[in-house]
Amino acid sequence: MDFCPKCRMRLVITANAEKGTVALRCSNCGYEPKKKAKAPLPVPKITESPKETIVIIGEKEAKLKTLPTEKVECPKCGNIGAYVWLVQTRGADESSTQFFRCTKCGSTWREYS
Repeated sequence: MDFCPKCRMRLVITANAEKGTVALRCSNCGYEPKKKAKAPLPVPKITESPKETIVIIGEKEAKLKTLPTEKVECPKCGNIGAYVWLVQTRGADESSTQFFRCTKCGSTWREYS
């Protein structure tokens, strides 16, 4: 933070669009220090928004069979047994979502807590 040597007011940043420069200037008396800074380079705009993908469990991880199991009926095939895991899909102050994957047919469903 710089101050004006004449009136002791804080110097503020002012931009000159025509010259493409940025300088410090006193808003009270108009004092400008001799050295001037060049305007910063323009930041490139992102034209494409990033695509958000949520992978619950990929095919490779599904084949590992290391998840805990529960006795739950599969809505597709009626098998009594499913792998279970929790994912925080909503805000941190809300409860986790419980996912199930059938041990027989591989069908996946969720249960909100």
